[in-house]
Amino acid sequence: MLQTIQIIAVIQGLFVLSVLYTNRKDYKKTTFWLLFGSLFSIVLYIIADDKNNLFIQNTDWFLFDNTLFVTFLFLFFRYYKSGKEKFEKSDYLFFIPNILYFILEIIEIKLLKENLMVEIFEIFSELTFVVYLSIILYSVVTDKRRIWLIYFVSPIVILFVFLFINDIFMIVGLSELPFFNEQNFNSYLLLVVAFLFYFIAFKLFNNAKEILPTTEISKYKNSKLNEEMINNYKTDLIYSMEKDKLYLNGKLSIQDVSEKLNIPRQYISEVLNEHMNTNFQDFINEYRVEEFIKRLKNDQNNQFTLLGIATDVGFNSKSSFNAIFKKFKGLTPTQFKKNLF
Repeated sequence: MLQTIQIIAVIQGLFVLSVLYTNRKDYKKTTFWLLFGSLFSIVLYIIADDKNNLFIQNTDWFLFDNTLFVTFLFLFFRYYKSGKEKFEKSDYLFFIPNILYFILEIIEIKLLKENLMVEIFEIFSELTFVVYLSIILYSVVTDKRRIWLIYFVSPIVILFVFLFINDIFMIVGLSELPFFNEQNFNSYLLLVVAFLFYFIAFKLFNNAKEILPTTEISKYKNSKLNEEMINNYKTDLIYSMEKDKLYLNGKLSIQDVSEKLNIPRQYISEVLNEHMNTNFQDFINEYRVEEFIKRLKNDQNNQFTLLGIATDVGFNSKSSFNAIFKKFKGLTPTQFKKNLF
């Protein structure tokens, strides 16, 4: 039965990869290749894990390893959240634990016996992947956009957390985690991955644009902004909010900010939209929400109503305040206050 699910998951995975690759030009390059890499590595792992090798039973093809999936997925969430278009060379350093892990596998095969130094490095590499997985989970929990992928990635990530912790326990000579061993892990993983590939295939047939961030023809393609100007304008915009608190003006407009900072209006829009992954209203309102929370926590404001504090920080109506607050915090202001106290 397990092998049947394994074969189904591999077939689904190869189908998904082929469709994604065919439509690769529709998606942003970096996030596409990182997701493609994570899915491809998990297909390889399903095919050739040493406990469930589809071709040669009980054979360890260690290069087809689950740690590659973890690193690719970690980088995928990193770039998805930041919105960066180009892969930075420094991020190749995140693959160092994978390289170390492969070297350790080769050493173990050559030595054919336990070695203290190898075990120490194994614990280090396993802990690194636990950190990667923890960051992925944090990204999932804090992501305001709630992309479709997080609901299916979360169980896989949690399984890998247990696997690596279990491995660390075994390396240091402790017993396995209760109700968890590598065989159970493989069974759970195959089921979850099979559902993940099925769901991606379903999405591809219904609305392929929901799979990944899509490429867009930028309306700023003829922009004259250079890197130095962009950084300066970003600094000025942030300073105007954090120090000058322009957002407290309930009638603040992009034109007001343009005149105050002596930055052309179109450049403000471009910097916010293209380089800060937001728009003017969200940029202003996020500061207003944080200022509201700061004042709500201050006992000196206990005599004021929620609407009174909201008006003080720049909101103009109760309905817009409630909607904006829930957009950023996932709760109404009243619910947030109850949780706070």
